[in-house]
Amino acid sequence: MPDNYLFSRLTAYAKAHPDKPFAEQPDAPSQSYGATLHNALRLAAVLTEAGLNPGDRVAVQVDKSLTAIELYLATVAAGGIFLPLNTAYTASELAYFLDDAAPSIVVCDPDRESEITPLANTARLFTLDKRGHGTLTAALTDMIITPVPRSADDLAAILYTSGTTGRSKGAMLSHDNLYSNSAALKDHWRFTENDVLIHALPIFHTHGLFVATNIALISGATLNFMNGFSAEQIIAALPTSTCLMGVPTFYTRLLQDPRLTPELCANMRLFVSGSAPMLVDTHEQWQARTGHRILERYGMTETNMNTSNPYDGERRAGTVGMPLPGVELRIMEAESEVEQGEIGTIEVRGPNVFKGYWQMPEKTAEELRPDGWFITGDLGQIDADGYVSIVGRGKDLIITGGFNVYPKELESLIDDIDGVLESAVIGVAHPDFGEAVVAVVVPSNPALSAEAVQAVAAEKLAKFKQPKHVLLLSELPRNTMGKVQKKALRDTYANLFT
Repeated sequence: MPDNYLFSRLTAYAKAHPDKPFAEQPDAPSQSYGATLHNALRLAAVLTEAGLNPGDRVAVQVDKSLTAIELYLATVAAGGIFLPLNTAYTASELAYFLDDAAPSIVVCDPDRESEITPLANTARLFTLDKRGHGTLTAALTDMIITPVPRSADDLAAILYTSGTTGRSKGAMLSHDNLYSNSAALKDHWRFTENDVLIHALPIFHTHGLFVATNIALISGATLNFMNGFSAEQIIAALPTSTCLMGVPTFYTRLLQDPRLTPELCANMRLFVSGSAPMLVDTHEQWQARTGHRILERYGMTETNMNTSNPYDGERRAGTVGMPLPGVELRIMEAESEVEQGEIGTIEVRGPNVFKGYWQMPEKTAEELRPDGWFITGDLGQIDADGYVSIVGRGKDLIITGGFNVYPKELESLIDDIDGVLESAVIGVAHPDFGEAVVAVVVPSNPALSAEAVQAVAAEKLAKFKQPKHVLLLSELPRNTMGKVQKKALRDTYANLFT
């Protein structure tokens, strides 16, 4: 009989090495691979008993816990489609997701049960808290199930995009989308059963759920499993760990701790960063403080990971490396590939590319070409050595007075100014130019002035690229993965010139 493609591959190590520790936790007992597999199959029995059929969706908005990881595995084992939802989503946002995905089962935090019950429609509602308690685990019995047969092309998950432009779109990810990408990353990043991976990422996002967790499962690595980012816990874990996956904010906060030294990181072999661009200055500070070079990679909801800086060889700050094995990448302008070094829209093709947007065939046709190339909407370029750089999103391109301005160019210039911590460049409606360039700057030195920023731009850039206005803020708006929310800035300052 055919197997359950993803579940069988993710749990093969657990069957062969049931006693190997899967997760160590700062304030809880360790848990073995065998226990994790057994718990997942018990939860799968609960889902099946509650009416889950193959292809049904299981929508989950719960705090991070090992039980939540087991629920992901249980959903796949039962033939369902896992739908993780950001814990910050409000009731009105949840209403859209639950209406659109029409899950047969919804799992939420007990504190939100009364709020979410009327939104669940006909779905069966369970609760689960961060300690693994709730009506979901209360329904556990000794029953386990045989994993439901699923093929490589069957859907395993739906992840909704952030919805920064219009309605959120549900990216449909198959069993092979997830497994093939994790297998490529495991090999590229040299993961083995001897690794101990610090897992401080959220698990409603591809980075924490599908990259970090799946790589550990298929390689036999042990997770140092944390409920969220804690500089104190990570500092304590570094001497006995080998890898850390994080976002730039992790690294900037850890750099503030005087205990961060090469000696503290002597056992570490790999620091990975993604989900948002990292400043060159952060790269350089990290190497100076730890002796390690951070490895940046590039991925997105619809594709998981597309590129990575090399494990061996030069890890270039400001780039996201080269396409992973099995992944093709090209830079396009309309229907033509651009010359090497020119800026255009990044397109990717490979086994990692999603199957389309849930119930949005027109949107799928707009962004996924018939021959499998996905139009990412990211603007990028490839240098002479094959390294890919992301210069912004297509929607972030500023057209001022008929000239194109790529925000990344100006941001890189501003970030190098003494007294600047970071910056974001946006386009704002302007009565004469159509759009005006606006620089939003976070100072590291309170003496920094807008005029000083303007002066550097005037010296280094053509006049049309120079900001018409410089705003000084204490911080930039970010989402839960640390990505700067330029749409929020554009909305806030939409009437700056009108």
